[in-house]
Amino acid sequence: MQENGHGDLGLARTEGRALWMSTLAFTVCFAVWTIFSIIGVKIKQELGLSETEFGLLIGTPILTGSLSRIFLGIWTDRFGGRLVFTLMMLATSVATVLLAFAHTYPQILAAALGVGLAGGSFAVGVAYVSRFFPQKRQGTALGIFGVGNVGAAVTKFAAPFVLLAWGWQAVALVWAAVLFIMAIVFYFTTIDDPVLVERRKTGAEAKPFMLELSALRDVRVWRFAFYYFFVFGAFVALALWLPRYLIGVYGFDIATAGMIGALYSIPASIFRAYGGVLSDRIGARTVMYWSLAVSAMATLVLSLPPTSYVMRGIKGDISSHFEIGVGAFIAAAFVLGFFMSLGKAAVFKHIASYYPNSVGAVGGLVGMIGGLGGFVLPIAFGALNDLTGLWSSCFMLLFVISSGLLLWMDVVVRRMNRTENTAAKGLPAQAFVAAE
Repeated sequence: MQENGHGDLGLARTEGRALWMSTLAFTVCFAVWTIFSIIGVKIKQELGLSETEFGLLIGTPILTGSLSRIFLGIWTDRFGGRLVFTLMMLATSVATVLLAFAHTYPQILAAALGVGLAGGSFAVGVAYVSRFFPQKRQGTALGIFGVGNVGAAVTKFAAPFVLLAWGWQAVALVWAAVLFIMAIVFYFTTIDDPVLVERRKTGAEAKPFMLELSALRDVRVWRFAFYYFFVFGAFVALALWLPRYLIGVYGFDIATAGMIGALYSIPASIFRAYGGVLSDRIGARTVMYWSLAVSAMATLVLSLPPTSYVMRGIKGDISSHFEIGVGAFIAAAFVLGFFMSLGKAAVFKHIASYYPNSVGAVGGLVGMIGGLGGFVLPIAFGALNDLTGLWSSCFMLLFVISSGLLLWMDVVVRRMNRTENTAAKGLPAQAFVAAE
């Protein structure tokens, strides 16, 4: 019994080390990935960029981080997360150093593509961490890992002070140094995952590349991906966009805007762990319903633009004005971030449950689509600003997306329930199976 106890303790320590070191590494990567949320504001001022050009600037790293996720996820399944995670961090640190020496807009965009590799860390970490935990605990484990999104808040808190003291180039150099150190620490404090170790012992070969991708033919995978486009992609987009939004709408300086923006990023990150626990307890589908429904309501409130109007009264005209104040904005953003964090965890609980043998490939695709939201949406936000002249147009777009996804999910779930009821009555269910 004592030997078993020591064995269980050793396994728990191994699981815990893999989870916490991966979470720490992901936090650092996410801080680097969202670095343009702060330095981008300064670069916009120096280069005189338009709103659309600014949107492209802050979205470019998100593009690389998104497109790389599916390949990094597959490589993690084949070569192990310990090696892939380390090499990815080292490559990103080099690109972030090069960013500090870029001077023109094209040069900065080129460097930003390399910085974006940091965003691929999520696909690596999900595939790596999930292999250390049984299915019934994967929702909680992946929820804890996802807390690394708090790296966006770290950048918002710390980067403005470094920028004001030494310039935006210093921010890039400091963040690159921290990422390089994290890569070395991660490699020497973690071990290869159990699946990779077992494959080496038995001499088994990794699944063929095309077989890794076979799960992607399932329509359900793409539905999960579009959920993630909102709960993660919109989170990243707002994490990048909010400092600029707060400066433009409320006239804050960059340090204050960064701190208030962090009030959105923190709940959208740390409560992801709670979302994982809830997904394990009450089901990922229920959590997803709540996430999309409340997000739709919050974005509806935030989309209301400042409005002045005149009513014709009995004794003359009555003027009135409506505007969302700073306090109301912070409260609504906090609620939005909280329920987005629950949704992020719910999506990956779905993946770990439905595709336990293809977490890297499926998680990579879902992460890629989600990350593309972080690339596309800031550009759309800037374009909407230029086209409509309304700061709140970004939230109008998010309301349309969240309410559309909620409707899609409800339609699919209702069809699934009809399928289950039909099957329970012993009637043919083929007509409904394709809906999922």
